[in-house]
Amino acid sequence: MSNPMSRRKILKSGAAAGAALTLGDLAFLRGFPAVHAEETKLDPRVVRVDQGIEPVVKLLEETPRESLLEEVGSRIKNGLSYREVLAGLLLAGVKNIEPRPQVGFKFHAVLVVNSAHLASLSSPPEHRWLPIFWALDYFKEAQARDTRERNWTMAPVKESSVPPAHKAAEAFRTAMDNWDEPAADAAVASLARTAGMNEIYEMLFRYGVRDLRSIGHKAIYVANSLRTLQCIGWQHAEPVLRSLAYAILMHEGDNPAKRDDETDRPYRRNVELAKKIRPEWRDGKVDRSATESFLATLRTGTSDEACDAVVEMLNRGVSPQSIWDALFVESGELLMRQPAIVGIHVVTTTNAVHYAYEASANDETRRMLLLQNAAFIPMFRKTMEGRGKLADRTVATLKPVTVEDGSKPVEEIFRQLKSNPEAAAGKTLAYLQSGESAKSVIDAARVMAFLKGDDAHDYKFSSAVLEDYESISPEWRNFYLASNLFNLRSSEEKDNKLVQRTRAALGS
Repeated sequence: MSNPMSRRKILKSGAAAGAALTLGDLAFLRGFPAVHAEETKLDPRVVRVDQGIEPVVKLLEETPRESLLEEVGSRIKNGLSYREVLAGLLLAGVKNIEPRPQVGFKFHAVLVVNSAHLASLSSPPEHRWLPIFWALDYFKEAQARDTRERNWTMAPVKESSVPPAHKAAEAFRTAMDNWDEPAADAAVASLARTAGMNEIYEMLFRYGVRDLRSIGHKAIYVANSLRTLQCIGWQHAEPVLRSLAYAILMHEGDNPAKRDDETDRPYRRNVELAKKIRPEWRDGKVDRSATESFLATLRTGTSDEACDAVVEMLNRGVSPQSIWDALFVESGELLMRQPAIVGIHVVTTTNAVHYAYEASANDETRRMLLLQNAAFIPMFRKTMEGRGKLADRTVATLKPVTVEDGSKPVEEIFRQLKSNPEAAAGKTLAYLQSGESAKSVIDAARVMAFLKGDDAHDYKFSSAVLEDYESISPEWRNFYLASNLFNLRSSEEKDNKLVQRTRAALGS
C-alpha cells in the first residue's frame, strides 16, 4: 500500500510533536516527588502482614472528597510512598464498594486501579501521580454511590466455616461450581492464608471466563486484581480475593449450576472441546490466511462456530498467535463499528483474557481461555446488534488518509478525533505505515486520557489498547491501534476538573 505522507517531514518533526503532546499541560507535576521505577516493583522482603496500611485505608475512607487529593498530596510530600497509596486505594475499594448488582458501575473504582497503575508505569516519573490522583477522586465518587444504594461494607469472614489448608482448594472449587457464596468466601479466605498466588489464580483464571455476565468485568477483575497484588504485595490478598470470589459469583435468577442459561453454554461445551486439541498445539506457525479466515468467522459466525474454528486451526498447525491476532483485531473492529460501552468491553475483556493466558502455567487452562475469548466475541457482537446498527467498517475498509500538516501529524490526529474519528483513524494508519514508531501516538493517547478523561473507561480502555499493541503481530498491530482511535480522547475536549484541582493542590 502506498504511503500518502512525507516521511521526510515526519522524521523532522515526530520527536518534537511527541514531546509536546507528552508534556502538554502536565508540566506542573514536575514539582511533585517523582515515582521511580523501583517503587512500582514488589519488594520480596515485604512481610505478609502489614498492619501499617490500615491508616492509609482509613484516610481514604474518612477524608471528604473535596479535600482528599490535597490531604494525600501533603502525605506524599512527607514520605507516603506510591505503593502505600496504591494498596490503600485497592483495599479501600474492595472493603467499601459492593460488586453488585453488576461487576461494573460503581465497582469501576476497584477495576480501574490497575489501569491507573499501568498508566503510571508507562509515563515519565514526574507524571506518574496524576492517574493515581484521578483514581483516588473516583473512589470517593463510588463510595458515595455505594452509601446511597446499600451502604455495603465487607463483613468479617465466618471463621468457624474456614476449611483447613489441605481442604481449601477442593472446598473452593466445589463452592464455585455450585455458586455457593458463603462456602466460597470461607474457602478463599483459607486459600489466601495458606496457598500461593499462582495456585489460587490458576483456579480464578477459569472461573473469571466461565460466563459473560457483566459484559466481561469478571475476567477483567481477575486480571486486574492479580496485577495490582503483584505490585502492592500478597499480604493484602485476603480481602481482595474475597471480593473477587463474590464478584465472580454474581448472577441473575436461580442458581446457574441448576439451569441451562445461554451465557453458561459455551464454557460447558468448551470443557469437552478443549480435550480435542492436539498436545503440540503451541508449536504451530503464524499464518496470515488463517487469521483472515478466522476474522470472517468472528464477524458473522456463532460462538460454537468460532470455537470449532479455533480447534481446527490449532490441530492443523496454526500458531495460537494467529488466533490471538484475529481476536484482537476483531475487538478493535467491533469498537470501530459501534464506539460505545459494549464495544469498549470487547477490547478490555480480550486484554484481560490474554493477560490470563500469558500468566497461566496450566495447559488446559490456556486452551480454555483461548476458546472462551473466541466464544465471547460473537456474544458481544450479538449484544451490540441489540443496541443498534453496527457501522459497515472493517480493517479492510480502513484506509490511510493524507495528513494535511506534515510537520505535526500526531497533533493533527488528536485534534481531529472528536470531529471526524474515521479520518483520524485513517491518518493514524498512514502515519504508522510510513514506518514511524507508534510511541508518539501511544504517548499522546495516554496524555489525552490524563488531561481529558472523566470516566473509568478512559483509563481502562486506553491502558488495554496501548498494552495490547505490542502483543499483536506486526502486520496487524497498526490496524488494531488505528481502529481503537474511535474511543480515545481528542485534544479539542476540555481538560477534566481533576487536572485543575491537582494543579491547585501543588500550588502551581
